[in-house]
Order: sequence, then C-alpha cells, then structure tokens
Amino acid sequence: MSNVRRLVVVVCLVATACAGAIPTGRLQGEVIEDPQPKPSFVLTDTAGEPYDFADRTQGKLTLLYFGYTNCPDVCPVHLAQIAETLDTHPDLAGDTEVVFVTVDPTRDTPEVIRAFLDNFNTRFVGLTGTPDELTAAQEAADVPPATITGDGEDYTVDHAGWVIAYSPDGLSRTLYPYGTRQNVWVNDLTILIEMTEGAA
Repeated sequence: MSNVRRLVVVVCLVATACAGAIPTGRLQGEVIEDPQPKPSFVLTDTAGEPYDFADRTQGKLTLLYFGYTNCPDVCPVHLAQIAETLDTHPDLAGDTEVVFVTVDPTRDTPEVIRAFLDNFNTRFVGLTGTPDELTAAQEAADVPPATITGDGEDYTVDHAGWVIAYSPDGLSRTLYPYGTRQNVWVNDLTILIEMTEGAA
C-alpha cells in the first residue's frame, strides 16, 4: 500500500469507527428516485485505447467518478474508501468496475492517471479525452461540467464531488458525496451488486 493511500485509509477508518454502525438492508447513499440508464460515451484509457463506458461495464456494478489527480482531498478519499472496501470484500471486487474520469486533461496524462490510481487499486480504470469529449461525458452522466479556478500551473478544478453507482442492470441507483463512511460503502455495494433487471 502506498504512503498516500495508507494515510487516507487511516483517516477514513478513524472516521468510520467514530461514526458507529449503519443498519443493513437498505441503501444508505443518496437514492436516485428516477434511475437513468448508464450513459454512453467513449474516452481513452491509460493504455491509449478507446474505452466505451456503457459497453465495457455492462452487467457490472459500476462506480463512476469525475475528478483529477491534483485534487487535495475529495478524490483521494473517495478512491481510498472504495479501494479499502473492495480489498476487504473480495466477493464484491470481481464484479465491480471503478471508473475514474479526469476533468483536468492538461495535467492528467494517461501515465499520470495510471500512477495515481495504482496508489489505490491497479484494477481501477482511468479515462481521459479532449476537453470537449470530457464535457460531453459529464453531461451524459448528468454531472455539471468542471471549471478551472486560478491561473498558472497551480490552478484548481471545481468538479462534482460525488460517485455515481450503477447497478448491474445498467441503471443509476445512488450518489455518494465526499465523506461517505466506510460502512455505508460496504452496506450499499452488497445491496447494489444484487440488483438486476426489474429490481427496485
């Protein structure tokens, strides 16, 4: 485990321990009342190959997140919590696809994205594209497009801070904001992975 992920995981586990147990049996994330089909977009993965999001994640529990590698807090915490959940629950890991889409294509080259994601889990998918392609992907996922704040090389990117979960039937089910607790992830992924066509 990298030093970056180790630090974030420690913070997450402490927060989870203090939060207390969450009852199982119902989704704890922000439930989407009108589930939408998984968006269709094609971007480029970290190996330089086209990645058709809807096609490549078909039939899998899919966690989609738009972020950037220079993000100081939200992005690494989300990824560390998800990685820890999948590490400790291998029954979930095999059928779960985690897809990270950069909103900072200037700095986030495929190599940079791959190195960043490998701090958390080498199976996480990283995607990039042109600014227009990335804006279209965010809009297709019903996410407000990211905007740049500041000048020079140290600019920041204001972006949606939630993870979208799609159940195996290809429908958006829940949103997870920054600060989602570890036991919520465990509870919800266990439920979501069982949702197939026709499940409520």
